[in-house]
Amino acid sequence: MSSITQRVDAVTAIPAPYRTAAPPPPRSVKIELTARCDLQCFYCATGYKLRQRADIDWDLLVRLLHEMRDAGVEEIGLFYLGESMLHPRLAEAIHVAKNQCGYPYVFLTTNGRLARPEKVRACMEAGLDSLKFSINAADPAQYKEVTRVDAFDTVIANLKAARAMRDAVLAETGHRCGLYASSILYDGEQRERMQRTVDDLLPYVDEHYFLPLYNQAGFTAGAHGTVPVAGNIGRVGALRDPLPCWAVFTEGHVTYDGKLAACCFDHDGRFDMGDLTTTPFLEAWNGAPFRALRAAHLTGDVRGTVCERCIAYQSGAA
Repeated sequence: MSSITQRVDAVTAIPAPYRTAAPPPPRSVKIELTARCDLQCFYCATGYKLRQRADIDWDLLVRLLHEMRDAGVEEIGLFYLGESMLHPRLAEAIHVAKNQCGYPYVFLTTNGRLARPEKVRACMEAGLDSLKFSINAADPAQYKEVTRVDAFDTVIANLKAARAMRDAVLAETGHRCGLYASSILYDGEQRERMQRTVDDLLPYVDEHYFLPLYNQAGFTAGAHGTVPVAGNIGRVGALRDPLPCWAVFTEGHVTYDGKLAACCFDHDGRFDMGDLTTTPFLEAWNGAPFRALRAAHLTGDVRGTVCERCIAYQSGAA
């Protein structure tokens, strides 16, 4: 499995062994190095400041990385809701995951503003297997409108420089880090608007793909007059049904303060399924709260659960 879309689709498909209230350990987990972010994107609830913004305790990070690898996790994403390029020990965290814990696949998504060439090189030299840039605006004006930061040219320059860094590290060490980009389709016209930007980037990345606009668990439903989708239905080209939601079954999400979240967008802690500072990962993964939530998803009825608001948006009830 080499392409990023193959990996994404393998997770969002919910394989048969995972369609149970107590599934096997997830193959993939995202763990948040920091809750801080340097952008204020309208489509992301991070800008609402619904929780404290801080970095993960280093000892907790190292313990969880070892514990989850021992449990059978194969793919580790060193990011979640915050921007990991803000973390001062990002490259060291990658080294721990790859070289001390032995994860076969270590991946990272960034908004790209701080992904300067020297930082990208350090991450790749530490063993990073995949770096994806989120490019969610077609030009400088739209970027500033979307993110409230004037950094479009910086992000594009950083992505192009990352390709040079990737090729240099490959030549020097033999380690190849995949380089990717994704973009949100805000509406049907955005694909045409984005296509020129995407075409400019394609020579520099191994793959680009589009994502639908999510409502972020109901937090951003209707923001800027947009019409997001219900749930997290994967990527454009391989969309999934909103129920059962794959995020509840096939991928773990760990917040900077050690909570195991049942959602890709747990901006306020309501999806907390267990405190990993006191509870082992596998115990929380198949604990009573998670089992009950998964059982509801398997019936196709999440009314009365923490997922209701996200799924209800589909019928305009959010």
